[in-house]
Amino acid sequence: MNQGNQPIAHAAKDENGNWRDPHDLAEHLVSVAMLAALFAEKFGPEWAKRAGLWHDLGKYRERFQNYIRLVSGFEADAHIKGEAGKAPHSTAGAILACERFGIPGRILAYLIAGHHAGLNDWHGGLDARLDDPAGKQELAEALAAGPPREILDPGDFKPDLQSVPGLGKGFSLWVRMLFSCLVDADFLDTERYMDRDRHELRNRWPTVEELTPLFDRYMADLSAKAPVSDVNLLRAAILGQCQAKAQEPPGLFSLTVPTGGGKTLSSMAFALEHARRYDKKRIIYVIPYTSIIEQTADVFRGIFGETVIEHHSNAEPDPGQESTQSRLACENWDAPIVVTTNVQFFESLFAAKTSRCRKLHNIVDSIVVLDEAQLLPPEFLQPILDVLNLLTAHYGVTVVLSTATQPALATREYFDASQNLRGLDNVREIISDPDDLYRRLERVAVHLPTDWHAPSDWDTLARELTAHESVLAIVNRRQDARELWQRMPEGTLHLSALMCGVHRSQVIASIKARLKAGIPTRVVSTQLVEAGVDVDFPVVYRALAGLDSIAQAAGRCNREGKLDKGQVVVFVPPKPAPPGLLRKSEDACRNVLHAHTGNPLDRPLFGQYFERLYHACNLDEQGIADLQKVDGQTLAVNFRTAAERFRLIRDEDSVPVIVLYKGEGSEAEKWIATLRKDGPERWLMRKLQRYMVSIHRRDAERLLRQGDIEEAVPGLYVQINDWLYHPHLGFNPDGTPPSPTSTIV
Repeated sequence: MNQGNQPIAHAAKDENGNWRDPHDLAEHLVSVAMLAALFAEKFGPEWAKRAGLWHDLGKYRERFQNYIRLVSGFEADAHIKGEAGKAPHSTAGAILACERFGIPGRILAYLIAGHHAGLNDWHGGLDARLDDPAGKQELAEALAAGPPREILDPGDFKPDLQSVPGLGKGFSLWVRMLFSCLVDADFLDTERYMDRDRHELRNRWPTVEELTPLFDRYMADLSAKAPVSDVNLLRAAILGQCQAKAQEPPGLFSLTVPTGGGKTLSSMAFALEHARRYDKKRIIYVIPYTSIIEQTADVFRGIFGETVIEHHSNAEPDPGQESTQSRLACENWDAPIVVTTNVQFFESLFAAKTSRCRKLHNIVDSIVVLDEAQLLPPEFLQPILDVLNLLTAHYGVTVVLSTATQPALATREYFDASQNLRGLDNVREIISDPDDLYRRLERVAVHLPTDWHAPSDWDTLARELTAHESVLAIVNRRQDARELWQRMPEGTLHLSALMCGVHRSQVIASIKARLKAGIPTRVVSTQLVEAGVDVDFPVVYRALAGLDSIAQAAGRCNREGKLDKGQVVVFVPPKPAPPGLLRKSEDACRNVLHAHTGNPLDRPLFGQYFERLYHACNLDEQGIADLQKVDGQTLAVNFRTAAERFRLIRDEDSVPVIVLYKGEGSEAEKWIATLRKDGPERWLMRKLQRYMVSIHRRDAERLLRQGDIEEAVPGLYVQINDWLYHPHLGFNPDGTPPSPTSTIV
């Protein structure tokens, strides 16, 4: 290396092809350290600062300096893409941390060694890497290059493991939080040098407090237009209770309101007022289904505009691909309002990859609303409850469990004590008297099967449905929706997750408009209509499912209370649910309702239902809690293994496909062309989210072989053949058009 050259972190040309001044390495390390410390201000700024100062220590070595000068003109974003791995540089600082601080230094080693490749397991992973002679040579060469004293000097930093939030129980989450601070700071400082225009667009969001007047105006206008009715008066009372309860100190809250009681807007009112009162940074609205996230995001965008970030995992290429593209497709959640999914939120909290972890520090001092909290997956319930307790106890997070059917996670009453399962701590109910509220919002009569084991056939069911001018039928599977729809009269509408978001939104808008105008409307839907879709039918049929699903279906019936009683009919579908959670939910529902003679939606029944459901499930099926445990002697944690196992939806079984939806106003073809031309830019992936569906991997592989779809970027497919997308049913992974089988005359 030419000793006259100052060590650099990056080098790039500007948009005119002229060389910029190189990114000084010492300046980069100090900037990342200061920014990471700022992000970690409330839970470990000195740890984050030291990780920032040493994360790129290996770049001082001659091999790296030669490499960056050689390739930088050809790969301007070589750092972000990970190309710098050709001249390894992230082991030196990790080894130095262990040499300087002993066992506590391993915390910094996790962060530094993983800032490109992700957090690793200690045994068989990071321990071997730190013992590798190549890593020790990297450190020796870096130190021989003479880094500035202010980089190497630890100053007053003294590792104190007693300050870890939650001590041993909170160790894994704390390390992930520190890791988030480091990788986001590293990305942002690199971006500041590489792409100044993009960097300058950051941090221009309004505060949550500045958004509150927009919400107040929206609600005032909504109230002025709403007709006077018992339901609307109750919604106003619920809203008022939410705003009043928001004055209480941060922590865990439950919002127990029957479906149709206005939970979405009332929970946002709570969040805005709570944020104003306690200076919270953002509101994160977490929704169980990818298929309906756009409905809630659209509501909030209608109030707050483009300050709302919509983020779900369909927009990300294969999680195994760490690249500029996959990272740019992921927000770091620095916006004031984020709408996301259970998958994205909880998998990020147990992640190891940099792209998934980057956002975590922005959950600190936020308000998290868990919409339809009863749909938290039972097989991961224990680690989820553990992390919610840690977030509220140590990271300034307020969590709201919002649902019509509270699973009573606040106590151990519904857990098997022999398994020593841990519930949530100190949950406060927002509604003063939920039982009275449920009585006053009772708007339906529920008719149960006379024989719980006698299935209805689709033809008979179609004839029953056709006898009603307006009716909603909800089934458990996409194939069931297709089978039933094919037997219905012409003009019957269909909803399922095989329809892209734009298509679903248009159909839902049509349903609402028809019902409002009094036009006869028949709809066949999967359960996606049960959360976040505010429709109001006089009659609803629901295939046997969990009691919570039946309650959600009932919430689409007589929603506005215009009838004395709406009619909800529960039927046994032709095929039982496949083994797994759906089957267990059905069995728990049968068990609770079989001998019940009163109202099937009586609130105490839900406790009995969840008790039976949870007893039938392993609430930590993948052993995540054990994988999260830290060995107090070695600080060994299985970060990567835990991340691989904590998958709410097994990605190996499904893949996203961008479809060629050609309905009114569709821009699918335009955005697909942009994707092929420019690659998956972040803004573009947000546009394309609305045109994605998920299909089974084996179907994708078959369609790929047939030339019906193509792989646009790793793990993300694009439809090629027009006939694969049906104008009513959506994407058809079978590749064959549905044949009319209607028996209705």
